[in-house]
Amino acid sequence: METIYHAQGTRGKADFGWLKSRHSFSFGSYFDPNRIQFGKLRVLNDDIVLGGKGFPPHPHENMEIVSIPLYGSLEHKDSEGNHSVIRPGEVQIMSAGTGIVHSEFNASPSEEVNFLQIWILPERTGIVPRYEQKRFDPSQRHGRFQTVVSPNSEDGAVWINQKVSFSLAIGKRTSKIDYIPKNENGGVYFFLISGSAEIDGKKISARDGLGLLSSPKIEVSFSEDSEILAIDTPL
Repeated sequence: METIYHAQGTRGKADFGWLKSRHSFSFGSYFDPNRIQFGKLRVLNDDIVLGGKGFPPHPHENMEIVSIPLYGSLEHKDSEGNHSVIRPGEVQIMSAGTGIVHSEFNASPSEEVNFLQIWILPERTGIVPRYEQKRFDPSQRHGRFQTVVSPNSEDGAVWINQKVSFSLAIGKRTSKIDYIPKNENGGVYFFLISGSAEIDGKKISARDGLGLLSSPKIEVSFSEDSEILAIDTPL
């Protein structure tokens, strides 16, 4: 697999009034045969939902679904009896397994919520549905990558049913951070949440995506204050 670059303006999009969504990979009515998945990463949606609006109950099965709020708050309910609100600094994962029905609504009646919803193809299908939510200290990602999703429960991250890890980092202008890949012969998909950076000689801007083959070390340099997500996956 070669390096892939997804400029923010080339993402698929949907606008339903109450929902504005940008798709880094094929999703819904957006289809690009060259953007089906990267390793086990199948969907990366950048959603903005108006106050009081949301997704009514709908089913999923055999998918690992991760939600990362960027601003605002998101209310979750599911058929397993889970009911919670997730906010910036928190990460939520839902293993759909044999089948689960859930809803997601903006928890505020007036303020927007912006969150990343990411789907990962599972390692094992047919597992019992599960839900986990955890708050992470953002100060622990200044100048380094903080693992927030991991197949290794000892990492202190939320657990995922796949050999995939998510890490977040905050970089200051002119600083550099090294990312050490976790999957030998795998790949890393970087999604720049804000700011601007250079990775492996490629300059990227906010909401760009860049997928690279794993190497012993990947240097990320920042040209302005930035936040970045790294998704480490088998290929």
